[in-house]
Amino acid sequence: MLLGLSIRNFVIVDTLDLEFAPGFTVLTGETGAGKSILIDALLLALGERADADVVREGAVRADINAEFRVNEVAAAWLAASELTSEDGTVLVRRTVDASGRSKGFINGTAATLAQLRELGELLVDVHGQHAHQSLLRPAAQLALLDEHGGLTAAAREVAAAHGAWRREREARERAEQMAGAAALEQERLRWIVEELSALAPQAGEWDAIESEHKRLSHAASLLEGARSAVDALSEGDGAALERIDAVLARLAQLAGFDARLAPIAATLDAARIQVDDAARELNHYLAKTEIDDARLAEVEARVTALHAAARKFKCAPTELAALLAQSQEKLNALAAAADLDGLRLREAEAEQAFLKLARALSKQRAKAAANMAREVTRAMQDLAMPGGRFDIALTEGEPTAHGLERAEFLVAGHAGVTPKPLAKVASGGELARISLAISVIAATATPVSTLIFDEVDAGIGGAVAETVGRLLQQLGRERQVLCVTHLPQVAARADQHYVVSKVEADDGRPVSRIALLDRRARVEELARMLGGLTITDTTRKHAREMLA
Repeated sequence: MLLGLSIRNFVIVDTLDLEFAPGFTVLTGETGAGKSILIDALLLALGERADADVVREGAVRADINAEFRVNEVAAAWLAASELTSEDGTVLVRRTVDASGRSKGFINGTAATLAQLRELGELLVDVHGQHAHQSLLRPAAQLALLDEHGGLTAAAREVAAAHGAWRREREARERAEQMAGAAALEQERLRWIVEELSALAPQAGEWDAIESEHKRLSHAASLLEGARSAVDALSEGDGAALERIDAVLARLAQLAGFDARLAPIAATLDAARIQVDDAARELNHYLAKTEIDDARLAEVEARVTALHAAARKFKCAPTELAALLAQSQEKLNALAAAADLDGLRLREAEAEQAFLKLARALSKQRAKAAANMAREVTRAMQDLAMPGGRFDIALTEGEPTAHGLERAEFLVAGHAGVTPKPLAKVASGGELARISLAISVIAATATPVSTLIFDEVDAGIGGAVAETVGRLLQQLGRERQVLCVTHLPQVAARADQHYVVSKVEADDGRPVSRIALLDRRARVEELARMLGGLTITDTTRKHAREMLA
């Protein structure tokens, strides 16, 4: 249930904070005052597309916050997304800056528009003023039938199964088309794999073998240089350590006469220690290093083999291991693709899986169609269409992601007439009334707690309008119903009544204002809706009678 809506700098709304109650709530006001703008703001918070035009002129950004008390389905979604709050509510926020960039948040955590839309579908169901236009599209008719019958999840499973079948079919078709070319490619890849498998190049091997080759091929020079360094440092005539020791002895003697020489002697002593360490490390190196002609021959042979393979396959020696792995992977893939019998078997299995789900959905749709037709027909009797009939024809067609059939809404405006396609026989007024009947019937099947009707009563008046008000009032006993309306007969049935007005701000720009009406103010608003600009005692009396 929608608890509150806060809007900042959205179109002609500067600042607006609303609290909503359960039951049936209407929003009325003059055309252009901003009634539908409130619905647009709510839908924006729930993931609708946005652009810079929604930001009020002169403002930096638009900011919309909507708070809901969540139902079980929405609570489960929030828990799965790790977005749950402690008090059983959810706060949805959307901002749009003047450049058109937007951000979304759920309970203070950044959220994607897809997440906002998924959550919004679990919280709010909107029936817009142009809903009757979508009723003329077969796809919309089938979707509405599935929604009414609670078959949306089953329809998604059918669509997923059809997608899997389509992918298997496309894989088989590609394999058939590429059969000739695939044979040549397999032969080339098999040659590469056989050659490189015999060589067995390893990832990172080239750098290691190249380093070892340099060391082995220069072993004599390395040993000679290390021995020479040891002689110069510690073992030869006039070695560095011997000369440093002599200098240290002399400085130690002189430091007794001038203490300033002591730090210099200490520095030289530290240097002696480092020279001594270097000499020991060199001796250790000499003990561990030897000329290994046999290993050098092996390494040189390996380097030659890797170089030759790299030239043959036109790549760097470092890329040989990756080339082997990639060629083996492609060869395996082509071998699998060349298994046409296996591909045909998987395609047939995917087709059967789709048909099983689709046929089960078809049976469920047949039951849902009969039930929906009966309920809409009953509602039509109350909407000034006595004797009218509504029916849903399910026609089998080519398998699609929607299943095995297409739905077509049929209507007869009065008794004794055969129902015909809705697009061909319904007048504008009839279409509006049928759309409203379907919207109300469909709304009873949806699990969401908040239902919004945005001027769905356009084109309706008189006794029919009273019936519409009664239907929405009855619906409000089970759900939270918000309705934007121009009909006083509908507004009179509401539990709460808001009026929206457009005024001029201090800067001369128009802004939208909204107020919750008490009984006396409701009488005035209903009288305005009944009589236009001129409100008389008669229209006020009529308004009081409607409220009564």
